[in-house]
Amino acid sequence: MTKNKVSMDGFVPRRQNRKVGVVIGDKPEKNSIRQRLQLRDTDHAPLGLTRAKISRAEIDESLRVIDESEAHEAPRHRNSVKVQSSKKKWIKRLLIVIAVLVLAAGSYVGFKTIIASGNVFQGSLIDVFQNVPLQQDENGRTNVIIVGTSEDDPGHQGASLTDSMLILSLDQNKKNAFMISIPRDLYVRYGTACNSGYMGRINEYYDCVREGVGVDADREALKKEADFVGNIVGLEVQYGVNVNYTVMRELVNAVGGSITVTIESRDPRGQMDSNFDWKCGVGDRKVSRAEVLRRCPPNGHFIDFPNGPVTLDAERALYLAQARGDSAPTYGFEQSNFDREKNQQKIIKALREKAVSAGVLADFGKVSAVIDALGNNLRTTFETKEFRTLVSLAQDIKSEDIKSISLIDGDSPAVGTGMVNGMSVVRPNAGTFDYTQLQELIQKRLSSDPIVSEAAPIAIFNASGISGLAKIQADKLELANYTVAQIDSITTVASKQYALYKIGEGNKGTAEKLQQLFGVKITSGKPPVTVNGDVRFVLIIGPPPTSDSVN
Repeated sequence: MTKNKVSMDGFVPRRQNRKVGVVIGDKPEKNSIRQRLQLRDTDHAPLGLTRAKISRAEIDESLRVIDESEAHEAPRHRNSVKVQSSKKKWIKRLLIVIAVLVLAAGSYVGFKTIIASGNVFQGSLIDVFQNVPLQQDENGRTNVIIVGTSEDDPGHQGASLTDSMLILSLDQNKKNAFMISIPRDLYVRYGTACNSGYMGRINEYYDCVREGVGVDADREALKKEADFVGNIVGLEVQYGVNVNYTVMRELVNAVGGSITVTIESRDPRGQMDSNFDWKCGVGDRKVSRAEVLRRCPPNGHFIDFPNGPVTLDAERALYLAQARGDSAPTYGFEQSNFDREKNQQKIIKALREKAVSAGVLADFGKVSAVIDALGNNLRTTFETKEFRTLVSLAQDIKSEDIKSISLIDGDSPAVGTGMVNGMSVVRPNAGTFDYTQLQELIQKRLSSDPIVSEAAPIAIFNASGISGLAKIQADKLELANYTVAQIDSITTVASKQYALYKIGEGNKGTAEKLQQLFGVKITSGKPPVTVNGDVRFVLIIGPPPTSDSVN
């Protein structure tokens, strides 16, 4: 047997005269097959390689071998690719379906919002991304007339009458607000022919000047209402708002379903109006007395609240805003509509406070949802581009900086009740159709002077042991337009000439003026005296300094 030659490095020498592409035995060399395909033209052959003559049969045989080789390896991979491809297609289709559903839902919600916004505000929905300041009068105030009607209450008599009327005056820079309730029975000249003629109660005017139905007709009537009421109260009223029963319910539900108001009645029992006892089942023969008491504890009256804080659901908030004690038995509504107006203002403030605490005003989505819900029932003359400014003001103006201007309280009330042509009405105390005193009262409270505009009630206590000092100081303050609400003496003699206390937040302008006037800083903590509920500052007067103490 001839031994194979071995090279020094351990490899067997290649067979002599072996040509590239030659098949050894029955096994083709893969490299030689690929090289044959590459070297079909000698012009492209690498250096040292010569062109090989390859027949068609050899090429076919080589390709067949490669195909068979790949066929044994490919089936599993191809099936896997098909499965993965199928899964990807289904996932893709599912995602497309989900995207279409989301877009459809979004389009529906967006469409509803556009419709609602168009009913509530003027302008396109795109304008909501703007933050345009509200219109102002020459004193920098924005005045809004808010009227309440009840067209959405089937069977309600006088549903188109504005039995609730209120002017909201805002200062966008100083962040304060005033509410002025306009008596619904105020006797006025219409300037046009209405159901009652050319003169009658003011609550008829809005329906009198509303021509036709629909959003545009409502807005035109609101603009006329704003001008009409503005001329009476001596203000430029830039905007109008119309709400109904549904708006009240939806607003309370939007802030969590309840609000808290404080009942402050002259009657120690609180306030009760039996006019709404039908809500408890009274008058329905099928409803027993026990069931009436179960529905409306403790005495079977729907509007029946003690003095102090009470929690109201949407229905009770709505009907408290209407209650005026016009049906016996009743108590706590001796001033009838005037008491109702005070409760309406409390409800507005309570809604704002709850909206802030519940985070509704801080969530644009929640506010948009509320607008969507109110689209068919709320009308305003605000522009869409002013919407964000309104929301910001509702957040920024604190509750203690929202004041009320009463036309009936105080030493010189601007209006009172009387009879005109056999009809019970409200008329100015200066004379029928004479609104000068009313206008002066409002202008004073809306003054740019913080002492006048804040009208923060001050209590003065004499702790000097010298009779009459509190009264003397009160007269001086009132001449300077301060509001003195309480004068009293205390037996404990103060060690300082003046001590000044502040109750609650706000009233910054008055606080600065009082500190400058008396040369003292506000003492922190609770004042050592008992004061009336509306007092915001307490001044305690001690003995005046002696000549020895001065030296």
